[in-house]
Amino acid sequence: MSASGERQIYNVLFLCTGNSARSVMAEAIVNRVGQGRFRGYSAGSHPTGRVNPYALDLLRSLDHPTGELHSKSWDVFGGPQAPQMDFVFTVCDNAAGEVCPIWPGHPMVAHWPFPDPAAFEGTEAEKRQAFADVYGRIRNRVEIFVNLPLATPDKMSLQQRLKDIGAAQPENA
Repeated sequence: MSASGERQIYNVLFLCTGNSARSVMAEAIVNRVGQGRFRGYSAGSHPTGRVNPYALDLLRSLDHPTGELHSKSWDVFGGPQAPQMDFVFTVCDNAAGEVCPIWPGHPMVAHWPFPDPAAFEGTEAEKRQAFADVYGRIRNRVEIFVNLPLATPDKMSLQQRLKDIGAAQPENA
């Protein structure tokens, strides 16, 4: 709660190179499981300009709102009019290795790698399953994250827990 008694809403940015699948799914998931305490955003270093159709189909099938989801550059979040982020997570190894912009407000940053479902080769059903599998992994990590004691005065401990979530093995993430 803030000093005025209002609950703080934490802004969370998920980054990936193309901003077409993993980061978009993470945005949708945190907006749902964060239950009004978190506002999710996503962006890419080199956005594709469109959300992957398999990601959109999956999100729609799970009743996630998709109307506001779109592929965009991370530059959108570096300007003075952008919402200030509390947390920034890279969800692909390529984005983690790139030089990111300096984020206003100095958010906590962690790397949560996930395999790229868009790169999966296989039948239609196998591709859809790859997206569902990655969605499940992202959801598991987001659920752990939104249940952390974020108001703790020990920011170093919180930062380590965020990194630990990203390092967890898939079955534990």
